[in-house]
Amino acid sequence: MERTAINPWDWSLKVGYNQAEIVTGATRQITVSGQTSVNAAGEVQHPGDMRAQLALALDNLAAVLDAAGAGPRDVTRLGIYTTDMEQAMANFDLLGARFGAQGATPPTTLLGVAALAMPGLMIEIEATAAT
Repeated sequence: MERTAINPWDWSLKVGYNQAEIVTGATRQITVSGQTSVNAAGEVQHPGDMRAQLALALDNLAAVLDAAGAGPRDVTRLGIYTTDMEQAMANFDLLGARFGAQGATPPTTLLGVAALAMPGLMIEIEATAAT
């Protein structure tokens, strides 16, 4: 698989993502549903703690990708939903640590929402990956 970054301007690179990517030579696509701060039983963890919720959502995303035979470098798009934009941005270094450390800068959209699927959730991350 080959990925070509498209960045008509560079401001998004400073925050850790490309504006677009052209993906060629992929043989399969993986669509990952929104991952949140829940344990293996589906119970919300870390209510009120954005940093801990983001970390667990990223752990859950990594587990799903791993089970599909993929990893952060294979992610071609992230969709992130949050009930608290200010707190999400204040903790985005966790995203950079997980993806940036592997040289991954997938196109990303961050949206503020009124609520997520279960009370207490503050952030949800969905992904598309290709291998």
